[in-house]
Amino acid sequence: MSPDECPNCGADVPPNAKACPECGACDKTGWADEAGYESTHLEEDEFDYDDFVAREFGDGGRPHGKSLNIIWVIVALFLILFFLTHAW
Repeated sequence: MSPDECPNCGADVPPNAKACPECGACDKTGWADEAGYESTHLEEDEFDYDDFVAREFGDGGRPHGKSLNIIWVIVALFLILFFLTHAW
């Protein structure tokens, strides 16, 4: 017997369906009780981007804007110096 909601993608499954109409999951490929949403680590509540970044990247996270701007300034200065020395 098919579940009311697909544990793989969350779509509504019609009664007596052999597979999910959205993702194609069936009792052989993902209708197990433990299939659920465990692998996504997403909760039903509001998505917390900062928590996601901390979990995925640890302390590194996104590069800080100030240090990234310094890198662009240095690259721009080198390009200007390069073109000035080769233009003569």
